Amino acid sequence: MRKAIYTLLLGCLALPAAADYEHPLQGFEYDASENLAPQGRNDWENPERVALNKQQPHAWFFNFENVDQARKVLPENSKYWKSLNGEWSFNWVGNPEERPVDFYKVDYDVTGWDKVQVPMNWNVVGIQKDGSQKYGTPVYSNQRVIFAHQVAVGDWKGGVMREPAKDWPTYKNRNEVGSYRRTFTVPADWAGRQVLISFDGVDSFFYLYVNGKYVGFSKNSRNVAEFDITKYLVAGENVLAVEVYRHSDGSFLESQDMFRLPGIFRTVALSAKPQVQVRDLQAIPDFDKDFVNATLAIDAEVLNLTNKSVKGYTIDYSLYAVELYGEKTTLVPGVAASVKVGALAKNDADHAKVTMQVGALVNKWSAEAPYRYVLVGQLKDKKGKVVETFSTNVGFRKCEIKDTPASEDEFGLAGRYYFLNGKPIKMKGVNRHENSPERGHAITREQMDYEVMLMKRGNINHVRNSHYVCDPYWYYLCDKYGIYLEDECNIESHQYYYGEASLSHVPEFKNHHVARNMEMVYNNINHASIVIWSLGNEAGPGNNFVEAYKAIKTVDTTRPVQYERNNDIVDMGSNQYPSIAWVQGAVTGKYGVKYPYHISEYAHSMGNAVGNLVDYWDAMESTNFFMGGAIWDWADQAFWNVDPKTGDKYMAYGGDFGDRPNDHTFCMNGIVFPDHSPKPQYHEVKKVYQNAGIKMLENGEVQIFNKRYFKCLCDLDVKVTLWENGKQIDSYYMPDMKIAPRTAKTFKLKFNNKLAADKEYFVKVQLLLKKDMPWAKRGYVQMEEQMLLQGAAKAALLADVAKSDSEVTVLEDSVNLTTEVLGNGFSIVFNNKTGVLESVVYGTETVFEKGNSMTLSAYRAPVDNDNWAWNRWFNLGLYNLEDEVMSFVSQKNSDGTVVLQYIVRSQAKHPGRRVKNEDNSFTLKNDAREFGENEFHFISNRIWTIYPDGSVELNSSVTGSDAAVALARVGYLLQLPKSLSNYTYYGRGPWNNYNDRRTGAFIQQYNSTVAEQFVHFPKPQDMANREEVRWAALTNRNGNGVIFVSTGALSTTALPWNDVELTEAAHPYQLPASSGTWLHLDAKVNGLGGNSCGQGGPLDHDLVKAGDNTVAFIMRPVKAGDNYEELANVASSGVIPVVLKRDLRGTVTMSCAKENSEIYYRLGESLNDSIPGTVYTAPVDMSKGGEITVWEKATPELAATYKYDEITSIPITVAFCSSREPGSGAEKMLDGDPSTIWHTMYSVTVASYPHWIDFDANDEVTIKGFKYMPRQDGGNNGNVKGYKLQISADGKNWSDPVAEGELPYSSEMQTVLFKAPVKARFVRFTATSSQNGQDFGSGAEFELIKE
Repeated sequence: MRKAIYTLLLGCLALPAAADYEHPLQGFEYDASENLAPQGRNDWENPERVALNKQQPHAWFFNFENVDQARKVLPENSKYWKSLNGEWSFNWVGNPEERPVDFYKVDYDVTGWDKVQVPMNWNVVGIQKDGSQKYGTPVYSNQRVIFAHQVAVGDWKGGVMREPAKDWPTYKNRNEVGSYRRTFTVPADWAGRQVLISFDGVDSFFYLYVNGKYVGFSKNSRNVAEFDITKYLVAGENVLAVEVYRHSDGSFLESQDMFRLPGIFRTVALSAKPQVQVRDLQAIPDFDKDFVNATLAIDAEVLNLTNKSVKGYTIDYSLYAVELYGEKTTLVPGVAASVKVGALAKNDADHAKVTMQVGALVNKWSAEAPYRYVLVGQLKDKKGKVVETFSTNVGFRKCEIKDTPASEDEFGLAGRYYFLNGKPIKMKGVNRHENSPERGHAITREQMDYEVMLMKRGNINHVRNSHYVCDPYWYYLCDKYGIYLEDECNIESHQYYYGEASLSHVPEFKNHHVARNMEMVYNNINHASIVIWSLGNEAGPGNNFVEAYKAIKTVDTTRPVQYERNNDIVDMGSNQYPSIAWVQGAVTGKYGVKYPYHISEYAHSMGNAVGNLVDYWDAMESTNFFMGGAIWDWADQAFWNVDPKTGDKYMAYGGDFGDRPNDHTFCMNGIVFPDHSPKPQYHEVKKVYQNAGIKMLENGEVQIFNKRYFKCLCDLDVKVTLWENGKQIDSYYMPDMKIAPRTAKTFKLKFNNKLAADKEYFVKVQLLLKKDMPWAKRGYVQMEEQMLLQGAAKAALLADVAKSDSEVTVLEDSVNLTTEVLGNGFSIVFNNKTGVLESVVYGTETVFEKGNSMTLSAYRAPVDNDNWAWNRWFNLGLYNLEDEVMSFVSQKNSDGTVVLQYIVRSQAKHPGRRVKNEDNSFTLKNDAREFGENEFHFISNRIWTIYPDGSVELNSSVTGSDAAVALARVGYLLQLPKSLSNYTYYGRGPWNNYNDRRTGAFIQQYNSTVAEQFVHFPKPQDMANREEVRWAALTNRNGNGVIFVSTGALSTTALPWNDVELTEAAHPYQLPASSGTWLHLDAKVNGLGGNSCGQGGPLDHDLVKAGDNTVAFIMRPVKAGDNYEELANVASSGVIPVVLKRDLRGTVTMSCAKENSEIYYRLGESLNDSIPGTVYTAPVDMSKGGEITVWEKATPELAATYKYDEITSIPITVAFCSSREPGSGAEKMLDGDPSTIWHTMYSVTVASYPHWIDFDANDEVTIKGFKYMPRQDGGNNGNVKGYKLQISADGKNWSDPVAEGELPYSSEMQTVLFKAPVKARFVRFTATSSQNGQDFGSGAEFELIKE
């Protein structure tokens, strides 16, 4: 029989002291009775019961044997702390009734149980080498809880055990239970002390047993759960048993956007405290008004657990400086404090408060210079004997929100701003989930260390802890290395959204809301890195949050509180995924929002993403009204899985585990991959977030502006380099530039190089670390900028460079419909049916094989942000365009060149769609219906010029039949041989870049293999794009191949797979064997935008429209040893087609890139040469439709004819939309497809009425009314009832309503006629109410009626 060695509390369990003894957290229950037993569902399905016998929260600090140990702060340095991480025995069942009920008993045999390493998530640990699941299914869900529920008031009362759909894992495994067992011994020198056990994270509910005795329960998965187990301990070996339930009433509040993973996933540890102890410790820094003299307000809660009263105790404090970014500590001389502790009755507590006068002896803490101090306290009895030594980290900094006069603002604007240490800092941040592809949520300290280092390398200074309290070590690191934290409470009840069903309104959940917030604040109050508290995320606006806010303010008034779902009840404003246009307006301080403002989520980084980040920050850095924001999010959430059929190991996302319901790839939103290797957008973030603004002034001098607020740039070396045609040719270092915070210095360039007129020169200024830092070695480029110094003069004409005495032969094959051009060392064959290359041979090298494809390309494998457009791309069949030559002209010129002109119609045969398969892959399927002649298509005028040396020039105009269609790209896709596997180019790089994500990619020469261009997105999608390419060469291992030279705008992509293959594959390992090197040569590629959540698609100037485009390039042979720069140093000399553009009014404009061109045109169908052409001098009205033939004066034989349909309505575009759900923008009301809809935002936030859309008619028109079609997709949410319509000449100043009223409740098209016609360019349609009274706005189609 075991003998109890701890007798102090055998008779009863002392009520754990509260952080404020008079105000214990409601919902924390205490029962010390001997016959205490679990109550089952009354424990884990009763929201008013938050915990049983769980200690009241307190700050994260520890006691130590002596001062030297205490100076190290971390618990592993204390002899009074013992980790219980490691091997545990484990049993898993799918349902509570299947669990081993008596497992907690000391004599229960667990020798046959599995052995697992704690911390762990059992779903992840259970993934076997063959892909089977031993311990249940990981489930990814964005908003929903993963058990049966519905959005209804009171739905929560149904609990977590309801029957869900049969394909949900929770149908079979209704509520998984993991039973954990292990033994431990208590160190002998802990005798006579209180022994506590702490669980840093258990998801979601657990019962605790020690030596067969029931201790209590906890159901907040992400705050520390601590229990006093003193009375249960025995000498020698003790048995610890923990029973964990996957679901509980707490799960209703933990519906965060993440994989839902149960288990003990953070540290479990024992600690020992003396019977008279400091139970809680708060150390709050402050400064005088000049931020010179500092104080530290110390509040120690002293608890007496002895069986008698005590008095005469004191606490002595000393302060130690910690080396910057290090661990070495040094006593701060002359700084100390002492306080007397009041008399304490037995089992009583009191607060001993003292203010330490620090003066000017400390350095301030900030993310730029995170100076830390260790506060060491010693509790002494009345004889002066040290009873307890304890410590905590401290950072001296002060957070404030102040009304600021214009005279004190850097930008001369009066406003309400956020200040840290008296400066209006900018928070350049990310949201962060805790996630490891190997371990699930049970991340290691090593991973956290690496994450912080990666953030510091990437100029990230801010993290929103989304959406829960993090592992305690995370805060230690952020204090140490300088990361501004928004600490967020573990509350998200997204599944009920934000209306009446929201749990924020439910009184039964009040205890949860308040307790979770208070646990967060009490636990983390001493961390300098926390500069904002957040009440939670996406959980409704109700009174429970009001109560939580009030409770926080009773403990901490030194930090502002934020809550994006209800700005009215907190200290500052915030929202999620605002448009760039909204931010550009809001930063002026003139919007009716609560300033200062923090964007809690923006720039949704799903897949290949983060377009327009620089536009956000140009706005936010223009004033102080916005503090900054946090990108969603830091790292992709995915875990390693195994394909049971192939054995391939891959990164798995929603649905890959058979998890239902799931949100597919919506968990893949990081700027780094799941393994924390950088994604392409990481480099853009690093560039945009850097704290130096570098630019070249008009006088040629370079200016560096220090964006920091506290530090000069003295820790950085300034390196200046000169680049000629993409290669560095010179460099020097600037002498120390002591640029003070928020100031600028200029310098003259010192290069003496003579700049060649025919070469392009850039200057790069880099700010490099002067010395080794924890995150990077000396010389690491922390900030940089590239600036154009001189553009290249026009190169020699290709016709002059490519001259040859060799004869060029043209062979026409009327049977196979090909044209072959033969010359000295080359054969180039064109397909006269499609107007593109059929084969190309240079010397003995085949660089384009017969049977391979070259096609007009307007499609890309959709990136996740393409959800606004991809259905249209599929419907138009852009992935499957077929070329058909309408006319063909061939001529051989006296200079040896051959010109081939093809007028080509490109159209898909069938509309298409993308079908998702069970394995998360997709199939592109063609519909049975064939497109008609007048449905969407392209007409291309392709003029090929073949030169005597084998060079080929293509100049082509590409015109879509619907100019408003947004394409993925416009250019040509070539299937080259796989042997052309080496890729060298001169353009932006080295990482992926797009026209709205390129500021972090510089123009240089880069080299890689084609295979290395592939980016391992867990879901393959468009990638490898390179912007502003001057030339790109593809060669084989012998150095032979082909170079493509830009003659205008050129973007290139080279990959081993084509767009359809990337679209259809669910994971990289599922891609087929490569069928060649697939090369895109594009005039323009669509930007990325941010429409996967809220921001919207690419800005208008970053879109590719189908109207009129010119695609042009030169192709030249490459032999081993050739100089690419010399080959590329040529200018276009081929025939350039006339480009036509018809605007939405039907007006046709013409242009030709040829210098001094003279354009002629003829209207009508006749091509009779006796009918003279008209010289083009002004736009031509083609609103009535018809044919127009155009040519350039020098080449009438290459005339091209275009046919237009009549325009019968007022063409309009969307100029602005006040709110839109991703994928359901206002453009859906103009697409002619009643099955698509505009819908206001509902997934992230519900925007309140009114909602409005501004339409642009592109010119003043006469309007007599409008038509509005409600939803035709079976839904009725958002159908407009109340409306008004206003007009404007400039889109800024709006008239009184010209029509106002209510639409009838009907699904038919509604027509509203004005009292009298009006003239306007812009029209604002405002929805003032909906038919069902909710705040949604929606519609299928909208038209303006022409007078």
